[in-house]
Amino acid sequence: MGEVFVFAFTAALNPTLLGATTVMLLLEHPKRMLVGYLLGAMMTSITLGLVIVFALQDSGATSTTQKTLSPAADLVIGGLLIVIAVVLGTGADQRRKERRLAKRSAKRKKPKGPPRWRRTLDKGSPRIAFVVGAALTLPGGSYIVGLHRIADQDLSTAETVGTVLVFNLIMLMLLEIPLIGYTFAPEWTPRAVDRFKAWIGRTGRRAAVYGAGGIGALLVIKGLIGVFAV
Repeated sequence: MGEVFVFAFTAALNPTLLGATTVMLLLEHPKRMLVGYLLGAMMTSITLGLVIVFALQDSGATSTTQKTLSPAADLVIGGLLIVIAVVLGTGADQRRKERRLAKRSAKRKKPKGPPRWRRTLDKGSPRIAFVVGAALTLPGGSYIVGLHRIADQDLSTAETVGTVLVFNLIMLMLLEIPLIGYTFAPEWTPRAVDRFKAWIGRTGRRAAVYGAGGIGALLVIKGLIGVFAV
């Protein structure tokens, strides 16, 4: 069961969710915006999560393909994480970004504005935040794999629902942590957010390299063990 929640933490590393949270923290009423976005995100992710898990259980796919899919999923996800670690560690992503910027400058194109979801959040309405959260929170790769692992556990209906709820609470912690902070420590939280941004700016790339590389290597090893054990 612990492996399921590893994918919940992986799913939490969502660039769109991080960007949306950052935008909302800078608005006039961040607490209300965070609540609206969280409710919308929960509605979408929990509903789809329960539908997917129960569909997998009813189809019987988890029992017939478990030995094949589990090692394959470990190998694929582990390999992708290692590739991400290599790209970040070598700075290949930065060089590619610099080349794109150079091409745009050469063509004298006007810089693109912020994405539509960010412009919408800038309006500062909790109702709009709810709609944006519901629209943007669609199942990603880590969520799908995590749901498959939940279906593999052969849990009761109540246990399945509870596990999906906990999975979503972990997955959306980028919203929940600042919301808890603004609720119980409204003066301290903005300063903590500023310190966190500064830390990310200094060490974020190195932490991402070590984290992605380490988790990726463990998943590849686990996948290989599973393949040879079949």
